[in-house]
Amino acid sequence: MIIRKAYKFRLKPSKDQVCKMVSFVGHTRFLWNKALALNLSRLKNKHPILYYQELDFWSKLWKRSEDYSFLRECPAHILQQKLRDLERAFRDCFDKKQLHKRLPRFKKRGQGDSFRFPAPNQVKLDNRHITFPKLGRMRFYRSQMIKGKIKNYTISRRGQHWFVSIQVEMDMQPEKSSRLTTAIGLDMGIKHFLTTSEGEHIAPRNSFRRLEKRLAIKQRRLSRKKRFSENWKKAKHKVNQVHGKIADARRDFQHKLSTRISKNHAMIVVEALKIKNMSKSASGTVDNPGGNVSEKSGLNKSILDQGWYEFRRQLDYKSTWRSGHVVEVPPQYTSQRCSSCRHIDALSRQSQEKFACIKCHKQMNADVNAAKNILAAGHAVLACGASASARQ
Repeated sequence: MIIRKAYKFRLKPSKDQVCKMVSFVGHTRFLWNKALALNLSRLKNKHPILYYQELDFWSKLWKRSEDYSFLRECPAHILQQKLRDLERAFRDCFDKKQLHKRLPRFKKRGQGDSFRFPAPNQVKLDNRHITFPKLGRMRFYRSQMIKGKIKNYTISRRGQHWFVSIQVEMDMQPEKSSRLTTAIGLDMGIKHFLTTSEGEHIAPRNSFRRLEKRLAIKQRRLSRKKRFSENWKKAKHKVNQVHGKIADARRDFQHKLSTRISKNHAMIVVEALKIKNMSKSASGTVDNPGGNVSEKSGLNKSILDQGWYEFRRQLDYKSTWRSGHVVEVPPQYTSQRCSSCRHIDALSRQSQEKFACIKCHKQMNADVNAAKNILAAGHAVLACGASASARQ
């Protein structure tokens, strides 16, 4: 199997290199916004939009002009790659197969700051150093070996730190785990992040809840500063640091857990949860206000803190790499059905943790019972000839 994956490392640039990278980010953002504005104007006047070849021609004219001569400071292939990204965004927008269509949006400073070197032969990679065009040689934290054929390099900024993502193409050889025949059902929750059909309970990380008070203090201090002043920038940096710790802790937990599960099981069955509906606000409208708004708000915060969608996404591609598959099943009645006699009754779920079937009197942990029902539903999906990756 030929796959593409990325290795992400933190860079250690000098002050001069940081200034240049900030400049490159600004140049690519300016070119994106200018080309996007040109195409949106053409759409408004019912003219055909310009794709990469035409936009590249215009960008060369802009670089020769006095007003936009600053674009020449940036490597040309970085600007060309940004125009290719814009073309891809427009093609996805007009693609009939795309379910969620929207026009490309203007980029803002500080949001998604990145640029890409599409030609790997223009970048020199050593053991602990990496050399970019017009940036020079800089060190980076090399935490693991890079395997595969390098396709491109992407430099991005998060907070005060800069990172490089090295995308590679490699032949994923079948592992021993791909010959496993075991299947497992996973029940996702809040008290237990995961409960498996084998009876294992995995506690949640709750990275946001752990740092919620510290984040509130930093945000309160930020709100008292004059916008865009030096003190405001310092306070903003401290807020971003807390957000970074929350994201890093959640990402580390999800990657380690999804890797362990995908390595040990050939089939993974999960519920097709509609997280957007589950975390919807209960405030209602002015004419029809909702009830228990504060309780539902706390529940929504806990649901979103788990990161179920990202964990599900990681399970999907990691299982595919290992010749496994993930099956999604409808979540209806998984917590009310007895895993032994298959009888369905809401009264059997006596509490959050206790399940006692009113027909066969089987007693077990409620989450374990739900996980076993999820696994049985996954076997039923495969037995009926449904696709393993079918969305129900």
